[in-house]
Amino acid sequence: MKRIIYIIFAGLCFTSCSKDIQTQLSEDVLNEEYINLEGDSVSFQEMLSEHKGKQIVIDVWASWCRDCILGLPELKALQAEKSNAVYLFLSADRNIETWKRTIEKYNIEGVHYFMPNGTKGQLGEFIDIDWIPRYLIVDSEGHIELFEAIEADDPLIRKTLN
Repeated sequence: MKRIIYIIFAGLCFTSCSKDIQTQLSEDVLNEEYINLEGDSVSFQEMLSEHKGKQIVIDVWASWCRDCILGLPELKALQAEKSNAVYLFLSADRNIETWKRTIEKYNIEGVHYFMPNGTKGQLGEFIDIDWIPRYLIVDSEGHIELFEAIEADDPLIRKTLN
């Protein structure tokens, strides 16, 4: 009897801790506003529409995130190897000036946006951000192909990219 209770308990813990993997972004996420490098407000939908027809690697990161900075060499290697994709960086920084300085300091190439609500915004809630960096891949039609990776050298990223 104890063994059955243990198995049920372990199963419940395992299933309740797993994340829901989404393939479509919600309207709330698509309508969330971000700030580009020029200081303009842009919705997530506008970002995706600008790159429609291409795969998009989304990197949620921050300048204060040690793992984000340490992972930049792997990210740059990925960009060199899979250059057909668009690399969209969403910063959870607390300060716009720090965000901009970090992009320049580390020569982070791609399309950059500042998340005014950080990881507490609609996207953060939707994908249940519990760690950054966080990588997602959106296909040419706007569907999520890869819901979660936390390292730029994750084999699933390369496997998913054309």
